[in-house]
Amino acid sequence: MSVVDVLLISFSIASFGGWLLVWFIHTVALIYGKRKLHKPPPAISPEDLQGVSIIKPLVGVDSNLYYNLETFFKIDYPAYELLFSVMDEQDPAIMIVQKLIERYPKIDAKLFIGMKYVGPNGKVNNMMKPFEASKYDLINISDSSIKAAPDCLKDMVGHMAPDVGLVLQMPFCCDRKGFAGIYEKVFFGTMQARNMLTAIALGINCSTGMSSMVRKEIVERCGGLDHFAKYLAEDFFLAHETVAQGYKISLSNKLAMQNSGFYSVDHFHKRLTRWGQLRVATVPTLLILEPLSECIVLGFIVSLCVEYVFGLSALAFFLMHILVWFLIDYTLLNICQDSPLPFSKFDFLCAWLLRECTSFYLSIKSHMQRVIVWRHRRYRLRWGGTIEEI
Repeated sequence: MSVVDVLLISFSIASFGGWLLVWFIHTVALIYGKRKLHKPPPAISPEDLQGVSIIKPLVGVDSNLYYNLETFFKIDYPAYELLFSVMDEQDPAIMIVQKLIERYPKIDAKLFIGMKYVGPNGKVNNMMKPFEASKYDLINISDSSIKAAPDCLKDMVGHMAPDVGLVLQMPFCCDRKGFAGIYEKVFFGTMQARNMLTAIALGINCSTGMSSMVRKEIVERCGGLDHFAKYLAEDFFLAHETVAQGYKISLSNKLAMQNSGFYSVDHFHKRLTRWGQLRVATVPTLLILEPLSECIVLGFIVSLCVEYVFGLSALAFFLMHILVWFLIDYTLLNICQDSPLPFSKFDFLCAWLLRECTSFYLSIKSHMQRVIVWRHRRYRLRWGGTIEEI
């Protein structure tokens, strides 16, 4: 046996091992998602329902902003405050917040206008004033696009055990019309759900800042919220700091339901590219591992290896790989939805194929760019996740 044969066989075995690992990830996501998501809030006595400060950083207005913010005024919880913040005194979101505060005078709500600059991260700058004014020990950071469930705080506080420092809500999407809405829901209900459910189940840092609850003392031990202003992915480093201080990260039973206004597939692709840039900058090993873990690339490589080592048909193995992956993704999406999907199986097939066929291209595109455009600002991204505003 030649050296080349040994190398090819070794590569084939390693590829097959990676393929099995990916299927293990699929299995964990299905089991953990089925057991975890959409369950009633954990049982907790009224005296253990700690007060919560909800910070809502706002920039501009989309078509659903009023409705999304109003859901937070209707949360069923005994003690919470709503802290809204905008950076610009001309921001049209100010009028919406003021109308809601007038409509719900019994809710403890405040509006902060004008940012406090502590670093290049605009979101952190926008949150500085409400964070410093917060009066409760639990901080819920929630994006403007999130639609709140009435029992969301009960669920998140119920998961805040003594050894837990951060509770996350897994991002998902409300039903929206148009193919872009279907495409977005398929992404969050398959690839995003699979990775996040498995990471949380195995104790791996996989944070998302769309809706999370953290102990205020964790942030204060870092020196304050401004400690995270040098990063663009402040949510990732907040989770990293939580674990470093000896706390665990837990996943809420309730999903972070994004309810954005209408936007296009191209807009969503730009969003995915930006996330890809941040993931690689913070976890450099994903530069290689992420593209190789995608359905088509992984299936193509393993199919050739199986044919070389076992003499099986590469085409037959590849088609079976695609079919099983497709069925598992469809099952996971239904677990996340927990109700009939608002589109047909054919719509799912089209959106699923688009995601799988563009994932490698978007991954490579994100690796080739070092400048991030976010909220009309441009940042130069460095290894380690730090940024410099251009």
